[in-house]
Amino acid sequence: ARWHLTMSLTPSRGCLLDLPWEDILVPHILCHLPLQQLLSLQRVSKSFQSLIQLYLANMRCFDSSQIGPAIPRAAFVNLLKDNEVLQQLALQNCSDWLTDRELLPVIGQNHHLHQIQLKGCAQLSRHALVAISLSCPNLRRLSLAHCEWVDSLSLRSLADHCKALEAVDLTACRQLKDEAICYLVQKCSRLKSLSLAVNANVGDVAVEEIAKCCPELEHLDLTGCLRVKNDSIRVLAEYCPKLRSLKVKHCHNVAESSLSILRSRGVELDVEPPLQRALVLLQDVVGFAPFINLQI
Repeated sequence: ARWHLTMSLTPSRGCLLDLPWEDILVPHILCHLPLQQLLSLQRVSKSFQSLIQLYLANMRCFDSSQIGPAIPRAAFVNLLKDNEVLQQLALQNCSDWLTDRELLPVIGQNHHLHQIQLKGCAQLSRHALVAISLSCPNLRRLSLAHCEWVDSLSLRSLADHCKALEAVDLTACRQLKDEAICYLVQKCSRLKSLSLAVNANVGDVAVEEIAKCCPELEHLDLTGCLRVKNDSIRVLAEYCPKLRSLKVKHCHNVAESSLSILRSRGVELDVEPPLQRALVLLQDVVGFAPFINLQI
């Protein structure tokens, strides 16, 4: 209510713009407004335009989804051209236009980034990941899901320079094989969450190395990793006492004989026990099965 009351006053009457910009307006007021509204606010006056530019230069988090279904290339470049203090960068809706040319300057001038989301940004190249590894030593979380340009050399660069990583999403990064994953986990032993889903090149060698190198691991996604077998799941159960969830759907060589160990520890699995699965299938076929106790 106070905001609307203040905004009802024209800038010439004072009030809002008379407050200290860097001490009050930017950290305590503007940060509560959606980015799209802030950009609209620039059109009120030249003073408001200057205020919003100051906010953008001091913005800690940038999420492209806050602007709308798509963000123009020129707008992205203009919004972040003066920012050197970003900590979180999420670019989910930029796959149609985002290339190294737009991203690399932002990465190069923001050395405090600890979270980067590039899911589905298909037009980037391995140079983007190398730039991230060289510019962001404090990186904790990185999503590269469906970025098929990620290769073993760029992943090695990430592993060499970003050893504080705690969460990495490499879903459908199909160039990566066991050797690259092994190198990553050997260097980044603090990993708590890792996704290797939809990667037919990942097998037991990588999973066993993950287990032995990452004792803090809590979440592992192996969905569709067809080369993963029971032996590596047993190693995972042995070496990862903090594991909370494991996804192995469509891993046809992983059976209950290995999963039961994790299931008995309360680890969340995305496949049901064989008996439970059989009963559900039977219920689907028959339509209903009142005589079956599904709580077995």
